[in-house]
Amino acid sequence: MEKSVVFEIEGVGQVLFERSTKAKHLNISVKPFKGVRVAVPIGLSFKKAEKVVKSKIEWIKKHQEKMSLAELEHENILRNSGEIDKAEARAKLMSRLNHLTKKNGFTYNRVFIRNQRTRWGSCSSKNNINLNIKLVRLPDELIDYVILHELVHTRIKNHRKAFWTELDRLVGDAKKMQFRLKEYGLGFL
Repeated sequence: MEKSVVFEIEGVGQVLFERSTKAKHLNISVKPFKGVRVAVPIGLSFKKAEKVVKSKIEWIKKHQEKMSLAELEHENILRNSGEIDKAEARAKLMSRLNHLTKKNGFTYNRVFIRNQRTRWGSCSSKNNINLNIKLVRLPDELIDYVILHELVHTRIKNHRKAFWTELDRLVGDAKKMQFRLKEYGLGFL
């Protein structure tokens, strides 16, 4: 049994179909720089999966447009990125951190701003905040989202419902912001 196959679908382009032992239902995803991927559950043929995908062409095209915009925004950031001025970046991040701390009644212990490879930010058990210097390359609302995410961790040390409820209260739709942040994978910045 084939594990994957690529079909050319008119109006969409190349679509990767991958056999998935985890998928209970056919799952279509459209991601920036990766394109369209279809997780095909065991028991469903690639040909039948292709028919389902063809019935969802308008949905796929709509999401491809969104991903194209995300890719463009990403490329603009890269084009304008160059070297990060560490003093400027620190000043900007500290200014946002202090503003959001004061505005929302948070407290924290120490702050570390580093060039990290795997995280945008973190909060230790002692309420020390770590921020990635690359945050300065993101749109302001995503910088604020990361900072508020870490500030909420000064009060709630996990990602359970109470954490997301509090973060939603501060940023609106926290899960949507988290999804937007994932579009800016650290490897691209």
